[in-house]
Amino acid sequence: MSDATTEDGAELERLAEAAAALYRPGLPPKLSALRQTLYLKAKREPAFRFYTLYGLIARFDVLEAAWALVAANDGAPGVDGVTIAQIETAPGGAAALVAMLHEALQTKQYRPQAVRRVLIPKPNGKQRPLGIPTVRDRVVQTAATLILGPIFEADFQACSYGYRPGRSAQDAVREVARGVEAGNTAVYDADLQAYFDSIPHDKLMQCVARRVADRSVLRLIRQWLRAPVEERGTDGRPRRRRSTQGTPQGGVISPLLANLYLHWFDVVFHRPSGPAQWAGARLVRYADDFVILAKTIEAPLTTWVEDTVEEWLGLTINREKTRVVQLRPGEALDFLGYTFRYRPDQYGRVGRWYFTVEPSVGAVARLRAQLRVLTESRRGYRPVTEVVADVNRVVRGWGQYFSLGRPAIVYRAVNAFVVRRIQCHLRRRSQRRCRPPAGMTEFAYITQQLGLMQLKQAAAPR
Repeated sequence: MSDATTEDGAELERLAEAAAALYRPGLPPKLSALRQTLYLKAKREPAFRFYTLYGLIARFDVLEAAWALVAANDGAPGVDGVTIAQIETAPGGAAALVAMLHEALQTKQYRPQAVRRVLIPKPNGKQRPLGIPTVRDRVVQTAATLILGPIFEADFQACSYGYRPGRSAQDAVREVARGVEAGNTAVYDADLQAYFDSIPHDKLMQCVARRVADRSVLRLIRQWLRAPVEERGTDGRPRRRRSTQGTPQGGVISPLLANLYLHWFDVVFHRPSGPAQWAGARLVRYADDFVILAKTIEAPLTTWVEDTVEEWLGLTINREKTRVVQLRPGEALDFLGYTFRYRPDQYGRVGRWYFTVEPSVGAVARLRAQLRVLTESRRGYRPVTEVVADVNRVVRGWGQYFSLGRPAIVYRAVNAFVVRRIQCHLRRRSQRRCRPPAGMTEFAYITQQLGLMQLKQAAAPR
């Protein structure tokens, strides 16, 4: 067998594995096969522009699958106040909605409704704007994402981890750790100001049009971008406005479009004229959160980032939060909820340090705040088994995400905290100290009889 044949076979195998990563549980086999076909076409022909996509988005089976995904995700209603449950119990149920959207798309009569804007509290006391489309618009956006996602996924680079099939925030954390351990201890930690709300529509549409030639699809996306945003004023009355920038954070298609726009930052970063070449830098990006690792971070690199992000992409760098970190003893980097740092030698040897990845102080504080809410008495009477079940659900999910690096010390602190919270909860219920069965300690009663879980996973290898 020739070397060329071997290389072709390896390439086909790699493409097949990448296409398989597009699999989403619950999708009909026919739709899954279509998504893989679109991906392989885009991967093999990087300059190809797709021109017959609208009919695929409007297909009845695609809309049915989109409805199933939207219904499974549930979510709040949009400006029309219509909920998932109301659609399911209405005459004709979900099938009537799908049929109506199918007809509206085929006849080009579909028009998106306004986006309901709400403010979500952030841990730092500020508020994050969230745009909630109506259920009907979420179904059509999901259908578009099912068709467009594989095409753009074929172009996305290895440094990008957010909103991508088969990739996760943990993968991004592992890549940062590998970069630091390889000697890239200088880190440019970037923060983009109101990224989702500031993407220029005209430049974003140029990015979409590089792959999509179908004018009906481009028109559909423009309609979503230009849909009015409705919010309540101080007097309680709804007010609507339109914007020439941004994609609503909360829209189903917004993560894909936001990822596509910053994809071009990834592209120019790795070009021969980019810092990946002349600075030996490594980029790790999860959606709009990214870090750049190098041996040293000097003025040419920071200037390149600022010029590319602000002048070329038209975005804004938050200079108050953006910083350059030199990872050495005493310095730390927080990224995606993890802290990267060098700790003193655990055996007490002077002058020796070891690199570690662990949950950040902020991540632990947010967990504690969530657990306080779950265990407080002001929520009314709840069976202690129900409280423990809720606590276990939160702690289990948190522990699964924060299982990288060396979390043992933090795990012990979390374990002690949840036990104290349940002890306090029991004490408030009876106004006296918990009395476990004879021969059983209070700790054993809480963890064994009541079933409160304890994080025990050993430090996982990166």
